[in-house]
Amino acid sequence: MSIIEQFRSSRSRIIVTWVLALGLCVPLVVSHAQAQEIEEETDPPEIANGERLFLETRFAQFFKTFLDNGGDTNALLPSGDPSLDKTVNWQNLPEQFVDGPFAGLSMNCRSCHLVDEIGVEADGTINYGMRTYTDFARRSPIPQREDGKTVTARNSPPLVNAALPRSNFFLHFDAEFPTMVDLVKGTLTGRNYGWVPGELAEAIAHVARIIREDDGKGELAGEFGYLSYTTLLTGTDPNIPGDFVLPEEFRVDVVNASDQELFQAVARLIAAYTEDLVFSQDDDGNFNLSPYDAFLQTNGLPQQPRKWESDIAYSKRLLRKIEKLEYRGHLQFISQNPNTEDGAFEFHPTQAFVFGEQELRGLKIFFTSKSHRLQPGKLAQGGIGNCIACHAAPNFTDFKFHNTGIAQAEYDGIHGDGAFVRLDIPRLIRRNSHPNEYLPATEQHPHSREPYRAIPTPENPQLTDLGVWNIFLNPDYPKSQGRIWRTLCEEVLRDHFRPFSFIRFCRPNQLLSTAIARFKTPGLRDLEHSAPYTHTGQIDTLEDMIRSYIKNASLTRSGDLRNGDSRLSRIGLTDEDITPLVLFLKSLNEDYS
Repeated sequence: MSIIEQFRSSRSRIIVTWVLALGLCVPLVVSHAQAQEIEEETDPPEIANGERLFLETRFAQFFKTFLDNGGDTNALLPSGDPSLDKTVNWQNLPEQFVDGPFAGLSMNCRSCHLVDEIGVEADGTINYGMRTYTDFARRSPIPQREDGKTVTARNSPPLVNAALPRSNFFLHFDAEFPTMVDLVKGTLTGRNYGWVPGELAEAIAHVARIIREDDGKGELAGEFGYLSYTTLLTGTDPNIPGDFVLPEEFRVDVVNASDQELFQAVARLIAAYTEDLVFSQDDDGNFNLSPYDAFLQTNGLPQQPRKWESDIAYSKRLLRKIEKLEYRGHLQFISQNPNTEDGAFEFHPTQAFVFGEQELRGLKIFFTSKSHRLQPGKLAQGGIGNCIACHAAPNFTDFKFHNTGIAQAEYDGIHGDGAFVRLDIPRLIRRNSHPNEYLPATEQHPHSREPYRAIPTPENPQLTDLGVWNIFLNPDYPKSQGRIWRTLCEEVLRDHFRPFSFIRFCRPNQLLSTAIARFKTPGLRDLEHSAPYTHTGQIDTLEDMIRSYIKNASLTRSGDLRNGDSRLSRIGLTDEDITPLVLFLKSLNEDYS
């Protein structure tokens, strides 16, 4: 199997078909090979072609340099980008890193969004394991340029479920992108692909050149019908296989199109592919491959909210139903995977497919909330996770922005306790009057120092990451402003619900201060395949993640967490709660592939 075939096969999902037998819904198990065949047969052409572009390695600035030095668009690089030589794994020492799946090539989307490229070899070579379209690094390696950066500012987030529909749609930890197309454009022309601010036009022209000059004869093209991009994107050649004939809305006349039009077409196709990356769902839209989901199905419990019911209201209703069944002695636990022949996980070899008493206890802790602020003396009771305040079922994220203390923890870990509280952070007028001094580098301000979207270092105490603060009310990101403003204002009004609070608390300066160190809430499904955790990538285990919440909840109650989310103050956990909570979180794992 070629390396490109491995990339394609890694996207196949286990598909479970339900048949009616004796009045019961019974799972019909489909083999991994059959699932792959079914998936490839049913992928719409825009998704199949989007996958090819997702894997394309010639859009990077490194390849542009090769062309500038006399290289051919359809030739192999004499040597690849060194940042891709090894696959960084936070669990291993550098000398233990394995060869990267894209060694010898230049950057593509898949370099930071892996699945099973580092898989089990026939000779028993140690593999890294599965991923949910993320990598194994605390912060992802990026091509070296004159700015001296070698890794991303943040941990690479999983793409699976990233594009689930919701109000106030945002992408990235800081709401930089309001649509998936915008995210793709920013990636193809951004630092991850080796482009520095000020090179936007050059990057777009390079992508367009690759599209125009591609001859359709490379290894990647071979896995997608040996079609040139000109033939593929124009979409009118009668010899194009049916699986690759693009709908008219995705086509572009490559010969006559401008660079911008070609760039837009590429971004739309990659976006179509990434938007299709979701955890397995049945025909009714219910997630269905984790022990938690099997537990709900077996007990006839609702798996998603009613129409017009909020996720939090649904989560509370679900907890009441579970407790009612438990009180009556009617709860049924899960001890086998209904989707596999042996009843085990396929891609979680060290975990049993179980939802038992401990997982149930963790569920109740996770779903238990209190409306009042907890006092330090009441914490010993434990059992109050208040997790659904930000991670309500069924998606286990509210897709909003919260400061849970992660940025402060990393900063204080370098500069000492209380350092982040004392950090000088400019207010709106000062910040926007000096964009090169305080704001992120952009095409409009390519020489900005971006100290507040940076990795903290011992040498420079001004460097930290303030999340949404960098984007909100920043004129270089006009498309995101209305949605961020609404989201932050809703959060402020929730905390300060009294007459005229809108006028008092939703003014620009007040909202900017509430944006400090806020980051988008991640989903919690299949967490084992996306460690290490948080936007800093500094937390290795779920146990340590829960301990950080216990600590930061205490800091919030004492007033020592700068701009800490008020929901943290309502967490009441003890060490005895950690194990059941972890087991519940692991019950959200599934065999995504």
